[in-house]
Amino acid sequence: MTHEFKKIIKEYIIASSTNIKCVLATVVHLDGSSYRKPGVRMLIREDNIMIGAVSGGCVEKEVLFQAQSVFENQTAKLMTYDGRFRLGCEGLLYILLESFSLSEELINDFNLVIENRQSFELHTSYQKEYGVLDGYGSNIQFNSKSYTFNKNTKEQSKALYFTQSMQPCQRLLLIGGEHDAVQLAHFGLSMGWEVNVAVTPKENKTISDFPGIDTLIDCEPEDFPIETIDKNTAILLMTHSYVKDLKYLIMLKNSSPTYLGVLGPIKRREKLLSELLEYDMDIDLDFIEGVHGPAGLNIGAETPQEIAISILAEILTVIRKTHPVMLKDKLKPIH
Repeated sequence: MTHEFKKIIKEYIIASSTNIKCVLATVVHLDGSSYRKPGVRMLIREDNIMIGAVSGGCVEKEVLFQAQSVFENQTAKLMTYDGRFRLGCEGLLYILLESFSLSEELINDFNLVIENRQSFELHTSYQKEYGVLDGYGSNIQFNSKSYTFNKNTKEQSKALYFTQSMQPCQRLLLIGGEHDAVQLAHFGLSMGWEVNVAVTPKENKTISDFPGIDTLIDCEPEDFPIETIDKNTAILLMTHSYVKDLKYLIMLKNSSPTYLGVLGPIKRREKLLSELLEYDMDIDLDFIEGVHGPAGLNIGAETPQEIAISILAEILTVIRKTHPVMLKDKLKPIH
């Protein structure tokens, strides 16, 4: 959810530049089931514009109504929303509403943490009681620094706390610059992921060929910046060139991405890995076994867009450590 909070900060900066006040809504507790889990947040602007959502869309109007008193007196409050009678979700939501007024120092440190792909923590104090909660609210911690979201928030000795450890944004690294990479980049961006594309100079690609991506890496495989790959990076090798794929695999063999997929049939993957082992007999077998190829889930995908969905679905199953199953066949609760 780091990408959602990143968007909230971005939208707050835009609002504050025109002196528009903001309120932050945070789902701090849930009894039963709901569309979203605790920790989801939404920004409400004084002009009634809402950024994000705390449900599938049914709760937001009530949140907007309840936020008006926070705009007026700048005092936090807890609201509840009983979806058992209105939504059919069988859940009771507890949502803290607080004034959202960030210091320039907080924003600067947050941007550095995002840029350096570091983790951070969010702590929200609350009570499971409907009504005003003066002095309650959230703080954000970067390493040894801590900031509150507004000057009225104080430490509460008898509070309940909702705490989140926020990891760096999920990154999708596409190695290859053909049309299918454009489709994958589009869907990855729509999921809120950071998307990087790696190409070689001879491909004559520019960042404008991949609308919306964060970074275009333009270098030969031998010069690829391996040090930028972390545990929150999913990689898809899709150059459509066997030689290039092998060169990139040789560079990637000492990295530890959260996912590594390769386009093409099983025989192509086996040939790539066989030559990779010939190149380096001491390669970690966990790396070999972690290569997904053909990349994607078997959902009957045919078009580039469907194939992109298939691949991203497989990446999610690996990241979340789940096994694909139709939800109607899932006996246990979804969350």
